[in-house]
Amino acid sequence: MSKDIKVSVSILCADFKNLADEIKKCEDSGADMLHVDVMDGHFVPVITVGKMIVEAISPITKMPIEAHLMIENPYAHLDDFLNAGADIISVHAECYGQRREGCWNFGEFPKEVDNIDVELVRKDIKKVKDSGKEIFMTVNPGTPLCFSEILTEIDGVLIMSVNPGFAKQKFMPIALTKLEELSKTFQGDIAVDGGVNADTAQSVVNAGANVLATASYFFGAKDPSEAVKYLKSLKPQGY
Repeated sequence: MSKDIKVSVSILCADFKNLADEIKKCEDSGADMLHVDVMDGHFVPVITVGKMIVEAISPITKMPIEAHLMIENPYAHLDDFLNAGADIISVHAECYGQRREGCWNFGEFPKEVDNIDVELVRKDIKKVKDSGKEIFMTVNPGTPLCFSEILTEIDGVLIMSVNPGFAKQKFMPIALTKLEELSKTFQGDIAVDGGVNADTAQSVVNAGANVLATASYFFGAKDPSEAVKYLKSLKPQGY
């Protein structure tokens, strides 16, 4: 049986001058959760927001908040985001393994690995789970699904369908192959982030995703509620 589709709205494309109103727009649309893209200018090229935004929005919404940590050394900041009110912590596989040549140093992107240090990841899984919150493992387009040992220990996997760092990028079809592979063995939430819109969402769902992260598609829609309604109506069609 296929899972119901959930929509996660990234506030990366929200109007930060009117953030409370934008959060209410997300709630009123029928979306399921909020996605906060935390970028540090090291793991990804740009800097966005930090724990203060999570602290600011958590009292004004009942929606679950996902902190997507596109940052170096996420383990040093888990307590900050958990205490700030994040309900889901998404960490990157690329922060837990030896990076490929060409993305070791500052200013070299995107970050990619072939393997991870499973025991290092398990420490962070335990910290998040002990707090009563959920943890997702995130993987960049160029990194394989190199964490089969921990699939039974995490709540979800977030497949990046763009190289992280910027909104409004074009969907990368390599994500579909990963979704197909993961959906054969993983029972938790399978999320996709990057370029999800009316043109790509059906293929993503066909391949096995049940959580669709959207930013520019939602905030650029004439009627965000209709955009969410469309995404949540999707069913696998024999990909």
